[in-house]
Amino acid sequence: MPFLSARFSPSSRLDVLTYSDLAEGNSTVVSQFILLGLTGEPELQTPLFIVFSVIYFITMLGNVGLITLIMTSPQLHTPMYFFLCNLSVVDLCYSSVFSPRLLIGFLLDNKTISYSACFTQHFFFLVSVTTEVFLLAVMAYDRYVAICNPLLYIISMPKSFCMKLVAGSYLGGILNSLIQTCCLLSLPFCGPNIINHYFCDTNPLLKLTCSDGHLNELLLVTFNGTISMTVLLIIIISYVYILISILSIRSARGRHKAFSTCASHLLTVTLFYVPAGLSHMQPGSKYSLDIEKITAVFYTLLVPMLNPLIYSLRNKDVKDRLRRVHLICSNR
Repeated sequence: MPFLSARFSPSSRLDVLTYSDLAEGNSTVVSQFILLGLTGEPELQTPLFIVFSVIYFITMLGNVGLITLIMTSPQLHTPMYFFLCNLSVVDLCYSSVFSPRLLIGFLLDNKTISYSACFTQHFFFLVSVTTEVFLLAVMAYDRYVAICNPLLYIISMPKSFCMKLVAGSYLGGILNSLIQTCCLLSLPFCGPNIINHYFCDTNPLLKLTCSDGHLNELLLVTFNGTISMTVLLIIIISYVYILISILSIRSARGRHKAFSTCASHLLTVTLFYVPAGLSHMQPGSKYSLDIEKITAVFYTLLVPMLNPLIYSLRNKDVKDRLRRVHLICSNR
């Protein structure tokens, strides 16, 4: 299996010896890490570069396009699309944390990343992933209010309240990232310095600390688990009430319309939560980092690409607006 192997250039071997030379009992402080990436097989570097370049291009085009469409369309200036616009902003930043370095790694033999760059990437990764989790909960609550209390929707979701929900999501992402990154920075790294991943994730870094990281691992897993399960509980409770309300609608057309407004969000939650849960809701010692790399591809690279496609293809308002834009452009 190509994902499970890696080959080093001579410079990489020198870096490993330099930063993990413990043969004589000397504890050398690590100043850079080596990211193994997805695979070290030379024949796969070019095909993977092409594939992930296309994924990154579609991600950028789709999210920038959706943000522009929402911001320039007055009929889309509603709470639902305000949250969707922010989700696209997070996805845009999210993908940009990983993709450029991943693409460079396919082309260059030197796969090193400095200590500061590694923890900077780790910080922004956690900001993005936590903010996205909170935004998914906010969007579930928005759908709950829209379907269960449609007559009070405008009153219940004023612009100021929506902005507070979004600001709270970003603040929660920053706080979570600061806590976890500071916990990792407090640990000593004295070798080895090889990260079996394509970015500086929490569990691979914990495996490289030269102190007992079990307490930190337990704290981080508990912290991540609490946030993830709380958000998931909010989403589940929201959709239980939504389902009850939909079933009480007598018209089949009304039930279909109500369900269609939730289908895109449910699909996004599923695509994000399943692989992310496999990667981050279990102790690092209980699963393979090679499997984690594969699951991480889904929620770090594929989900940001799929989200604008899901909301564009399944959303009537977005499709109508896209048709109008196409007609305007074709008539010029």
